[in-house]
Amino acid sequence: MKTIIVATDFSDASYNAAQYAANMALGVHANLLLLHVFQMPLIYAQVPMAVSGESVIQVAANENHLKQNAEKNIQYLKNELSKRTGSKIDIETEIRYGVFFDELKAVCEIFHPYAVVMGSQGTTAATRLFFGEHTVYTTKNLKWPLITVPVDTKYLTVKHIALACDFDESIDITPFDEIKMLVSDLDASLHILNIGKKDVFNPEVYFESNYIIEKLASVKPEYHFITAENIDEAIIAFVDKNNIDLLMILPKRHDLLDKLMHRSHTKQLVLHSHVPVMSLHH
Repeated sequence: MKTIIVATDFSDASYNAAQYAANMALGVHANLLLLHVFQMPLIYAQVPMAVSGESVIQVAANENHLKQNAEKNIQYLKNELSKRTGSKIDIETEIRYGVFFDELKAVCEIFHPYAVVMGSQGTTAATRLFFGEHTVYTTKNLKWPLITVPVDTKYLTVKHIALACDFDESIDITPFDEIKMLVSDLDASLHILNIGKKDVFNPEVYFESNYIIEKLASVKPEYHFITAENIDEAIIAFVDKNNIDLLMILPKRHDLLDKLMHRSHTKQLVLHSHVPVMSLHH
């Protein structure tokens, strides 16, 4: 049975993402796993354990308080999602203590999820800064499919999917089977979108584009090539104009020089896209 993992911190953004995930689970016949990872505030994490017995007791008390709150919140979320879906999907919960990404990765290695779903931003400047960077790091480093959901996005149906790539060494990093499975499960159309800065013929790009279209031929994709100086804005504009419901991206691992010289297109898309963004790693 397929499993969709929802990473939640009980914020409005993550609550909305959980609703999105529950509706998607109905559509693709999947189970839902609600995951919350909590860690002690930095001030407690830095308390020397040898200072006094009272300090140790205080740290333990705060950890227990956080866990109890998490258990109450995650049970409430489970009940709400169960009501919204008419109890038609199985919903499990898990609470872990530790570093968010490490614990999420560990859970994914156990369940091999169909997708992981989380919110893409918070509702205040502070939560956007923290939660946004948190989400971007996960997008770039989690090898399982990750869907980041904008705070105002509601799941209705996913009928139009766009795959954004630059056809620059994309063959080796494109998970063709996962893309075809998702498109088929959702009975959606697929638009392959290649954004470039110059409208010039490149034999390597021509070869890779045809190879990708051939590999995805069973889902009958449409191919689009758009030139633009601002790649992020061009992709978002295409998504809006063509009523795209889900944007797929293929995050690439750049070396340090690339990171210093170029801004992160992954970050811009994840934080500014008006539709959910799904990152796929081969």
